[in-house]
Amino acid sequence: MPNSEQARKIAEGQGFIAALDQSGGSTPKVLRNYGVAEDQYDGDDEMFDRMHAMRERIVTSEAFGGGRVIGAILFEQTLGRTFGGKPAASYLWDTKRVVPFLKIDKGLADEDGGMQLMNPIPGLGETLERAHGLGVFGTKERSVIGRADEAGIRKVAAQQFEVGRQVLANDMVPILEPEVSISISDKREAETMLRDALLEGLEAVPEGQRIMFKLTLPEEANLYEGLVDHPKVLAVVALSGGYSQEEANRRLAQNRGMIASFSRALAEGLRADMSAEAFDSKLDATIQSIRDASVAGR
Repeated sequence: MPNSEQARKIAEGQGFIAALDQSGGSTPKVLRNYGVAEDQYDGDDEMFDRMHAMRERIVTSEAFGGGRVIGAILFEQTLGRTFGGKPAASYLWDTKRVVPFLKIDKGLADEDGGMQLMNPIPGLGETLERAHGLGVFGTKERSVIGRADEAGIRKVAAQQFEVGRQVLANDMVPILEPEVSISISDKREAETMLRDALLEGLEAVPEGQRIMFKLTLPEEANLYEGLVDHPKVLAVVALSGGYSQEEANRRLAQNRGMIASFSRALAEGLRADMSAEAFDSKLDATIQSIRDASVAGR
């Protein structure tokens, strides 16, 4: 069974989940925003080293801790690295009391009918076994919805639940992330279709087991209330999805029971050349604002 103390911390939701799982495709942009240009590293190995240095600077900051950050989602490569001289997942929980999660998807398949399913995940069983052994509480897996098409949305949801069942079988809690693109004209309709598909999918989750959802902040406030209150749902978290930190926080505060799981919004305004004092001050203010928006509707 998943760690009960960690499950309780997530269920109580007195904070937010930091998304520190940027993959190879998104890392160059994240580093550029952080002030590290592509000519400052040579190849993927150095790029991931620079990215890990940024993540380590965030999680080892005094501003980052379990009082406001209740969980963190890690990139798979991070499992083999350290924070503060300790294995990454162990450092998060043992030192910071932050519940560790792992991104397990291998990116998105090509768009088909407005949907992007997850690519195949080779070696998933071995990855889950290793993660569980390293103290990881749960996983996260992302796909993308690009139009209000009921059949396509149900296909996305079905794949998410299929992977989630494998995670549950390894005594971890899956975060299913069927992201609705914020740029589409029929976003409101797509979100309603997604909500209905997720509620239907929950019927097949065994009694006594609980999953999580990571969803785009909806156009209609409290659209996902039925998921928030569902007995088989541990928590519903929100992705910023390209919204600014200010807009993401505003929308989040309108949705009862949802907490944040922000990536870009968390790192907004952080720069590699900041002094330790300036970096910690900016991170502290960001963490406080996201935490406040997360607990506003609890």
